Amino acid sequence: MIEPMWFWGVLGIALLAAEIAITGTVYTLWFSISALCMALLLWLFPDISYTIQLIIFAVLSFSSLIIWRRYYKKTDTSYRVGQAQGEEIGRIGIVIETTSPTQNGVIRFTQGLMGSREWVAASDEVIEAGSNATVIAVEGNTLKIAKNN
Repeated sequence: MIEPMWFWGVLGIALLAAEIAITGTVYTLWFSISALCMALLLWLFPDISYTIQLIIFAVLSFSSLIIWRRYYKKTDTSYRVGQAQGEEIGRIGIVIETTSPTQNGVIRFTQGLMGSREWVAASDEVIEAGSNATVIAVEGNTLKIAKNN
């Protein structure tokens, strides 16, 4: 029969490996840390009964998970892959296809913007081809633009 200390140690390492393999989940991390703490606790106090081990593991796991969820500030994940965080707002380009409130157009930049020089553009006003326009927002794969005065 495997010693409880080794069981908790192996469980902790396996859960840590699962955390690393499955990026984006932070839940198994707390169970992993709790299992490794149990292995350390059993190394220090080897005569802890199985019932007490399970109770300590459950308390450590769920209390650390609750504390993490309470203080974790979720970051904004609404951006798309490849989009800069606000760097494109304020960039000026040339409209190469007229845009209006009812029809999207195309805007071109001298330097690439988020990996491309030409983007689908939308606006709340008519902006004729050849006019300069400023990016005021990014909506999915479309740039919201406004006419320069």
